Amino acid sequence: MSAPRSAGSLTFLGGAGTVTGSKYLVRTTRSSVLVDCGLFQGLGKLRRRNWEPLPVAAESIDAAVVTHAHLDHCGYLPRLVRDGFTGRVYATPETIRLAGIVLRDSAHLQEEDAEHANQHGWSKHEPALPLYDTKDVERCLEYFTELDFDTTARIADGVQARLRNAGHILGSAWAELTLEGPDGASQPSTIVFSGDLGRPRHPLLRPPAPFQGADTLVLESTYGDRRHDDAGSAARFEDAVDSTLRHGGTVLIPAFAVDRTEMILHELAGLARRGVLRDVPIYVDSPTALAALDIYSEALADHRPQFLPTVTENGLAEILPPGLRLARTQEESRRIDVHNGPQIVISASGMATGGRILHHLQAALPDPRNTVLIVGFAAAGTRARDLTEGATALKIHGRYVPVRARIVQLSGLSAHADYPEVLEWLGTVRAPNTTYLVHGEPTAAEFLRERITERLRWTAVVPRPGEKVLLP
Repeated sequence: MSAPRSAGSLTFLGGAGTVTGSKYLVRTTRSSVLVDCGLFQGLGKLRRRNWEPLPVAAESIDAAVVTHAHLDHCGYLPRLVRDGFTGRVYATPETIRLAGIVLRDSAHLQEEDAEHANQHGWSKHEPALPLYDTKDVERCLEYFTELDFDTTARIADGVQARLRNAGHILGSAWAELTLEGPDGASQPSTIVFSGDLGRPRHPLLRPPAPFQGADTLVLESTYGDRRHDDAGSAARFEDAVDSTLRHGGTVLIPAFAVDRTEMILHELAGLARRGVLRDVPIYVDSPTALAALDIYSEALADHRPQFLPTVTENGLAEILPPGLRLARTQEESRRIDVHNGPQIVISASGMATGGRILHHLQAALPDPRNTVLIVGFAAAGTRARDLTEGATALKIHGRYVPVRARIVQLSGLSAHADYPEVLEWLGTVRAPNTTYLVHGEPTAAEFLRERITERLRWTAVVPRPGEKVLLP
């Protein structure tokens, strides 16, 4: 008996066995579609994978779908375009706007790092080069096409796409692809990519639209082995801020420019309303974060439906606490003196892999009066992860800086669903033929696989990097 015909194949080009570099290639007899196109971040061996050519020619990919505007989901797109991709990139309107600022910042940081390495000789490469530059980003942005929530579009021959609210950051979506049967007459096959799932209790955004079933599910597992302690994290956040400020120190918060900064500002606005913050300057020192804050503010003013009704009703007061000061230029950034507390400084990048946060860490870490708050997930190989694991010195710009400041990690303020929330999102729908656990470190992905197998009796698999599987 011959094997049943397949609707196509799925190849895990990234996001398998790691939390970064999400790239999933769907191929049918007629089309190739890439879902997410992210950068690898963290460990050197992961970052080096950004320089490896994809096992498929960029020009052979007909279209791409981007679930949201974080670098680990969209940050490789300019390189894909440089290498020959000419298809359309589908994303929600807010994702497109946010991706523009994130990608421009990424190119700028890479150009800066390459220049710094060439001047000071700390790179192994001569000359050091960026993975892509600002011109590549501007070319890439020309390929974006808006696809709003709950709208179905034919994105390639025999492939339709629909985006649903994921509640992770503004514009974030989970994606459903419908693949026409190989003979054009048989039953279509559906494949859902969760992207990064938000939480049912995100302080600003509505919860994810519920999963409605699919033949194949590609599911994130970032917090696949953890429960968030919301009450405990909120209390620890308040205690860390209050105690540091009372002792005249600086609270330094590495924060993702998109959404994490808004969540932190929301928490600080709440502390101000309760009288915990009194006449304390709060600096946001990241051009990208400030550009994202502008987009969030405009979306709030436009009453975009992704926000919770209470947030829309209260407006900008939800994300603009008293004492907020915006450092847009490098000169304004340099004038922030971390030894001049009490104050709060929020700066990118969130995992302390680059950006202005590095200069603030150099100044803040040696002083025991200061506190560094690591909010949310920190990937292996990043400076943020090193700090949470008790590093006594941190290498920044080729020099080691002693760590004497207090380090506090708050995973409960994450915008990622934990494993009970992921299971809740899956609901009670018909089991997919296979569920693939991606975008998680191996222990987290395996833990979630076991929970899905035990509780739902679904077939769940943790794929290997580069693995190719057939679709039903």
